[in-house]
Amino acid sequence: MINKLTKREILNLEKINGIKEKAKRHTKEFNREFKKEMRIAIIAAFGFLIALVWKDVITSVVDNITQEAHVSNALVSALIVTIICVLGIMLVSRVLKEKDVENKK
Repeated sequence: MINKLTKREILNLEKINGIKEKAKRHTKEFNREFKKEMRIAIIAAFGFLIALVWKDVITSVVDNITQEAHVSNALVSALIVTIICVLGIMLVSRVLKEKDVENKK
């Protein structure tokens, strides 16, 4: 036996479908924004790491200049950490940005 839906039931089903579609859109938007903010947080962490390493280097360089000594290994360490962090920033930016671009298409 086939059930016939009343106009009210049809309207309720349409309303439910509209709510589901709206929830899907909001979920996609939330995921996109979450990835964007995560990318920003990771890049900021790398930036802080670079700043902390260079703080020690600058302090040691100033100390060495005032003592007329050679530059310590802290400079080399800071350069290495900086290069690694910059590469990390580039990698994170590419990986997360490409997925954002694909989602917009």
